[in-house]
Amino acid sequence: MPKLSDDAIREHVKRAATLPTGHSTIHLYPLNGAAARVGDDDTAYRHRDALWSQVIVGVDPDPAMADGLKEWTVGYYDALHPYAKAGAAYINFMMDEGNERIRATYGANYTRLTQNKAKRDPDNFFHINQNITPARTECTPTAKTHGA
Repeated sequence: MPKLSDDAIREHVKRAATLPTGHSTIHLYPLNGAAARVGDDDTAYRHRDALWSQVIVGVDPDPAMADGLKEWTVGYYDALHPYAKAGAAYINFMMDEGNERIRATYGANYTRLTQNKAKRDPDNFFHINQNITPARTECTPTAKTHGA
C-alpha cells in the first residue's frame, strides 16, 4: 500500500471484528527506510514507493473451516485492494498464485530475472517457489522447465 489511509484503517478494524478463528490474523509491515533508497530496477523488488505490506492469514486446524476461512480471507483482500498499489506484492508473502501474478509482481524486472535464471539455473532445478522460468536464450537451447 502506498499509504495507510483512514478508509483503509476503518476497513481493517471492520474486518478484524469478523476474525473467523483465533489462528487467523492480519500483519501490517512498514516498508520504509533502506527499501525506498534504491531504484525500482536495482534489485528484483520494485515497489519502492509502497509504505505498507499486508498479509491476511485465515487458518484453523479443522479442515471443515476451510471454506469459511477462504471466504473471509478473499473478502478481506478484496475490501483492501482499492487501497493497494496495482500489481504490487512482496514475493515471499505469496502462495501458489500463478505465473501471471508473479510476472505482475516483478513487472519490468521480470524479463531481466528470466535472463539471469537462464544463466544460473537453465534447467529450472530451483522451481519449488514463486518460480521464475528461465528465459529461452542461445546459451540454453535445451533448457527444460519443471513447472511454472
